[in-house]
Amino acid sequence: MFVCMCYNVTDKDIKHAVNTHGVGNIRELKQHLQLGDNCGKCISMAQDIIDTQIIDESLFKDVG
Repeated sequence: MFVCMCYNVTDKDIKHAVNTHGVGNIRELKQHLQLGDNCGKCISMAQDIIDTQIIDESLFKDVG
């Protein structure tokens, strides 16, 4: 699904940035993807995806 229509950024792009580069917030995400600089409507959805991805990934990490 497209999150940022201005720059054609998808939820998969954001999840990939979280998983590959350890992105944890919008500032870090902007270092890897261009988004949020035009209309800004995507910022809250992008942060929600980052948060959800971090939570989902942490549930499956080996803590032992």
